[in-house]
Parts: sequence; structure tokens; C-alpha cells
Amino acid sequence: MARTGFCDSKPLLDLHKKVDERRAPLRTWANACGPIDRRQPIADESRMATGKVEPEHRWERRLSMQTSEGIIMGFHEDSRTHTADGCVDEPVLLYPHGLQGLHSLQALVPSLLRHEVEMALEKLNLIWDRTFAWDMFLDMMRTQTWNSLPNTDLPRHFTDATRAVLVDWLIQVHEMMHFQEETLYLAIHLLNRSLRKIQVTTANLQLLGMVCLFLAAKKEECLLPEVSGLCYLMDHTYTKHQLLRMERKVLCGLKFDLSFTSPLHFLLLVASVAHCSAKVVWMARYLLELSLLEGQCVVFQPVQLAGAALCLSRQVLQEPPTPEGEAAWCLAYSIHVGSETVLLRIMQILASAAARAHSRETCATFIKFSGLETMHVSGHPGLKNASSLLGICT
Repeated sequence: MARTGFCDSKPLLDLHKKVDERRAPLRTWANACGPIDRRQPIADESRMATGKVEPEHRWERRLSMQTSEGIIMGFHEDSRTHTADGCVDEPVLLYPHGLQGLHSLQALVPSLLRHEVEMALEKLNLIWDRTFAWDMFLDMMRTQTWNSLPNTDLPRHFTDATRAVLVDWLIQVHEMMHFQEETLYLAIHLLNRSLRKIQVTTANLQLLGMVCLFLAAKKEECLLPEVSGLCYLMDHTYTKHQLLRMERKVLCGLKFDLSFTSPLHFLLLVASVAHCSAKVVWMARYLLELSLLEGQCVVFQPVQLAGAALCLSRQVLQEPPTPEGEAAWCLAYSIHVGSETVLLRIMQILASAAARAHSRETCATFIKFSGLETMHVSGHPGLKNASSLLGICT
């Protein structure tokens, strides 16, 4: 932190310490609370059924703004999608074990996908009434592009390395406060937008990060820390008045728009539909959190990041395939996740980040996913060889 001008963090934030030490509550936190149970990967409950095969057609995914159903899947006689400008977009078929044993993709009908999505949202406790599950999912697909960033450019005084150090520090603070995972993703999203919407000096960059985490907690959490507790975490480098003034500045700069469709929701949703194992989900969550440190990932849509993380996770773990599992995976990937080129690009970025995660100064995520509760996924041997992972992706 000293290299980037940030103040030194308190010992409470040292993730290399024992778990019981780093989880000690803030001494100035009035609303002290215990750890919040994190969402666990969903166990397999049912397998999908296959429908009637029609050899003269095939299903392929595309993104259409014409109808609500078209947002998820399109039915074409041709095996390729023709865009409005006449270009041909090849379908995305990223199944590492192939489709042996399956009749064809024609068995993946929209009604079956809708049923699986409704079941998944209910099991993930993202809805209270299944009646509105499909509408909620369609809204997630639409709104994920509303606040997307057009490019990876940062203000002149900041670099990707500086941003990565700040994000790593926010991950440590988030872990110590036992916030929900959605809070972290929203905080980094607000940080990415704020860096491009408001003018901030390097001296106030850490204050901006803390304010973004505070705003995300206000939207996602039930219990909040006191402002004095947040100042304590920054070694009282900033006063309460400065923090609240920065909060107003961020809210005005973002026009009070804190909406965000988290890639974590898409990851858990697709993993549930595809009946992924617990280890595949934890590995994908690890890769997805690594994407927060990569400045190149800010331009990709949440569903693309989630899809690439899951696909890379399956390739790294190389679990033995089953016909039922492959059929479920094909159904899950009928959700539009972008072109093959985009997915392979994201997978290359994540593979490179995972290969050097253990040796980087910003290793909070690596340590976070090295414990027993996360099945030690960050230490998997398949992640250490960047060249072999990139070879799989290309």
C-alpha cells in the first residue's frame, strides 16, 4: 500500500493471520454482528428430460431484442446467426467433453429452460414467488448492459496496478466485515464507474474505495458499520466529514443510480441449471473474483464473465462427464453468453490471472479461496501453469 500512497492497514486486515484473529470485530463497530452464512453450491436434485428430435433443425443461442423469449434463445434452420449488418456469427459451443451420447441440441426447448431457471432462482433464494421468476430473469438479461463501461481507460493519474491494489484492500475489508458476496461485486462496480464519472486525486483514492464499499453495504446488507469504524480502518487518515462529503460526491456523480446485475448471480444460476459439482462452482467463484482485479474485464457483461469462469473451471478440473451432466450443461449454455471469441478472450485473462495469483502482491483472493470451506480451489495444480491453461483456451 505504501508504494501507491495508501495508508497502512490495521493488523486486523492481515489475511495471512489465523482465521480467528482476522475475524475479530471492529472495536468501534456499534452494530457488531457475527459471520453471515454464504450461499453454498446447490446439490443435484433433478435431471432434465430430452424432447423429440427433429434432425432437420438445430437450436442455437443468439441475442435478439425483438421479443422477450428471443433474449434467451433463437430457433434457426441454419447453423449460423446472421447479424443485421450481414456478418456471420458462429454459435458458441464450448463443451470440453463434446456431445457424445446426446441426440442433438434440438432437445433444449425454451419451456424446459424456463422451468430450470425458475427452479434455480427459487433454490438460490433470489425470489419469493416462482410466478415472477422468468420475468425477473429476463429483466436481469436486459439490465446488465445499462451501466456497462465502453472501454478500459482510466483517468490519467491512475494505473491498473494502482486500481488492483485498492481492489485487493477492499476484498480484505469486505472479508473481515463478513459482508455478502454481492456487496463486494457492487462495490467494485461503483468504483469502476466513479473513477470515470468524478474527479478524484490519488490521495483520495482509498477514501473513494471505502465509500463505494459503504454504499454497496447500504444497498445489500442489513447491519452497517459506524462511519467512525470505517475511518479507523483507514488509520484515521480521513475524517468522518471527508467520508460523508465523498459519499455525496459519488452519489451525485452516479445520479443516485446504484443498480447492478451481479455476475455472481449469473454464475450461480447457470451452475444450478447445469448441475455443476460443488468444486466446479467454488473454482468458478474464485476465477470470477479474480476478474475484479483485472482492469481488462470491466468492459465485459456479467453473464459473459460468469459463463467464461464456469467454462474454464470445468476445463481445469476435468471431471468425468456423464450424458445427463452434458445435457444439463448444454441447456445452461443455451443462455446467451456472447460470441466464442469474447468467451475465449475472458478465459485467457482469467487463466493468466490465476496462474500468477499466488505470487502477486495482491493475493487476498488467493488466500481467501485456499481454505477448507472453499475446497482449496486456489491451490489446484491445474492453475499454476499459465501456458497449459492458455493452450486449452486457444
